[in-house]
Amino acid sequence: MSANKHITLDKVPEGKMVKIVRINAGHSLNMRIKSLGLLEGDEIKVLKNTRGPVIVGKGGLRLALGRGMSHKIVVEYLEN
Repeated sequence: MSANKHITLDKVPEGKMVKIVRINAGHSLNMRIKSLGLLEGDEIKVLKNTRGPVIVGKGGLRLALGRGMSHKIVVEYLEN
């Protein structure tokens, strides 16, 4: 996979490291995502991505994001 390929977070397989490129959301949802501690430029790991929420890890945190919210977060793969 190319390190520069942009994809939405809800499509990233479990175990992959990604970098947040941008958040394509309205003001309210954008602020909510930022209040969770997810910012453009952050590197996160997808821990679980099955039918329910997308579980990501950032530092020592684990965050559960709804599928709609994770679809608004554009990321690029980091080399594992």
